[in-house]
Amino acid sequence: MASESVILVTGGSGLVGEAVKWVIENETGERFGKRENEKWIFLSSKDGDLRKEADVKAIFEKYKPTHVVHLAAMVGGLFKNMKYKLDFLRENMMMNENILWQSKEFNVKKVVSCLSTCIFPDKTTYPIDETMVHDGPPHDSNFGYAYGKRMIDVYNHAYNEQFGCHFTSVIPTNVFGPHDNYELEGSHVLPGLTHKCYLAKKNNTPFVVWGSGKPLRQFIYSRDLAKLFIWTLREYEEIDPIILSVGEKDEVSIKDVADGIVKAMDFQGEYAFDSTKADGQYKKTANNAKLMKYIPDFEFTPFDVAIKESVEWFEQNYDTLRK
Repeated sequence: MASESVILVTGGSGLVGEAVKWVIENETGERFGKRENEKWIFLSSKDGDLRKEADVKAIFEKYKPTHVVHLAAMVGGLFKNMKYKLDFLRENMMMNENILWQSKEFNVKKVVSCLSTCIFPDKTTYPIDETMVHDGPPHDSNFGYAYGKRMIDVYNHAYNEQFGCHFTSVIPTNVFGPHDNYELEGSHVLPGLTHKCYLAKKNNTPFVVWGSGKPLRQFIYSRDLAKLFIWTLREYEEIDPIILSVGEKDEVSIKDVADGIVKAMDFQGEYAFDSTKADGQYKKTANNAKLMKYIPDFEFTPFDVAIKESVEWFEQNYDTLRK
């Protein structure tokens, strides 16, 4: 029997961290479920400030991880990203610096960090694939966050070449699901619209979606992403990142998202789009061919089912969730 693996998950109380916890606790199969020799530790901000080297070192000394899933980040939607570019750059750089350095110092066998599709060049051809990450500057609206995340890939290759560390990263598309951040101001599009629609229903006011509704996105249900994170940790050997996403054919418009939320919430009121508001990038289509080559039989949760489960979770947990 292999010696015990101690898997430390940063950002353990966030959207993806909670989904990993759910899969580890609920999935029965050997492929994605918890294995006998594994101990999973889910960190939250209560465990320390990952921007501070001393805090991160203390966490590593306490748990002595053999593996790290690095999910913690300063994140936000389009409008928050446009306003706080330096904060997004500095805070993410500090966290990544500390987590990766301590992982090297404590001889962690493998680190899987979470990137984002917004790291890709703004001027590019579609679909985007993993080879294009550094081909040009990211979209100006969130260059702070994008460069902060992009540097993880640079770090991973440098750690591998200088110290032989097995540090890699994944690039999910738009993640959604239970335990999301539902702030009306700073959240991502799907949870933001969920909260907006809920309030419109409650107050008998119109449900107004910012933008034209035309931009296209690939959404991945957090519990599907969690399974793929676990697979990456156990099976994926490359240092180069891997895109974790539904296929190109499963791309949906913001209007499709809003329609799905309206249906799941049984919203009967007035429903409109405010096209005077910014749309952000029209599309960011990502190619999941590399993932499908590795794990061709993976089944994604249908979008309408995932929206329904997410909206139900939101309604049941409205009093205590992040908003």
